[in-house]
Amino acid sequence: MKILHTADWHLGHQLHGHDRRFEHDAFLDWLADTIKRRDIDALLVAGDLFDTANPPASAWQLLYRFLARLRAEHPALEMVLIGGNHDSPSKLDAPHELLRAFDLHLVGSISRDDEGRLETERLLVPLRGKNGEVAAWCAAVPFLRSSDLRPDGLSEGQDRLIEGVRQVYEAVLSEGRARCHPDQALIAMGHAYLAAGQLSELSERRVLGGNQHALPAELFAAADYTALGHLHLAQSPAEGVHYSGSPLPLSLAEANYNHQVLEVTFEGGKLARLERIPVPRAVEMIRLPQSGLDEALQAIEALDLPACPQQAQPFLEVRLLLPKPEARIRERVLAAIGDKPVRLARITTSYQGSGQGLADGAGQRRLDELSPTEVFRLCYQRQFDGEPEAELVASFEEILEQVKESSQ
Repeated sequence: MKILHTADWHLGHQLHGHDRRFEHDAFLDWLADTIKRRDIDALLVAGDLFDTANPPASAWQLLYRFLARLRAEHPALEMVLIGGNHDSPSKLDAPHELLRAFDLHLVGSISRDDEGRLETERLLVPLRGKNGEVAAWCAAVPFLRSSDLRPDGLSEGQDRLIEGVRQVYEAVLSEGRARCHPDQALIAMGHAYLAAGQLSELSERRVLGGNQHALPAELFAAADYTALGHLHLAQSPAEGVHYSGSPLPLSLAEANYNHQVLEVTFEGGKLARLERIPVPRAVEMIRLPQSGLDEALQAIEALDLPACPQQAQPFLEVRLLLPKPEARIRERVLAAIGDKPVRLARITTSYQGSGQGLADGAGQRRLDELSPTEVFRLCYQRQFDGEPEAELVASFEEILEQVKESSQ
């Protein structure tokens, strides 16, 4: 049995105001072709289908059109999708009965009976191979929010959130293992942050209260393979536990990630092969090295890019290191870009200040011994290089006088 593991599509995402529909279209076309070319038996999408809990109608249309295409082209393909921390559980669960009629499994939330017991039936999905026989069971657990957790028997010092998540997975995986025959694999599927996982620099939300509640990998020890979502960098924090990573860079910091999907092959209920399939980049990202403004403008003017439609134009990040603030930076950058086929995504500016605290700059004097103008000068020196210009100091003192007058 061949399974394709992917996650973190973030349909509806915008990069600094730029729409990503063109890139998502390209990815989903490529994914459909890959499923066909590699003769995949099951598609697992481990959460964050959408970028927000209230995605635009165009994002829903993109998802449903893709699922309809796969069902039409591959009537026997198993499809299991779960909600992530960016998704709305209720919105994902709303079309459950309709999708189930087409043998599509979209799980937005967990449910419990009147006694508070976890209902595992909907979370356990049999995966059938080409012969129509069940080759694996998928324990499809969506992102677990604090309100989903009802840990029993906590002892002193145990983390409520970690233990609550542990008990949910234990219940589902225990039931899944009980259903597995010796020649059937058990696959755990979730959306979570594991200890030792590497976070993306700019685009991932802290989940379940932050890193102090990172989950231990042994949570999934009962599974033959664990398909996770949430971390955008593909990685394996423990043996048999894998994040596929996001198929698109979701921040400029992810420009050099090796975005991929995972093809996982089982034979006789055991993991036989795992292949990382690179996702082609539909739109490039250009991140200029940090430099002064003049050097950056020269680098922009030197860009030699082929003509292409606007939606396919590369994203550009200009990174500046300046001694002090400069006027009209954005206007000068846009003028340098001119009609080049590139989209300005972001200008990041750092300054060459000393980084000293006020106490360091003030010597042995206490803060209450300094005049407001001296504090202003020290703050400027901490942020920027050198002394503030006389005109800037005069403007500060003028504002200071206005504040004093208004308070009298």
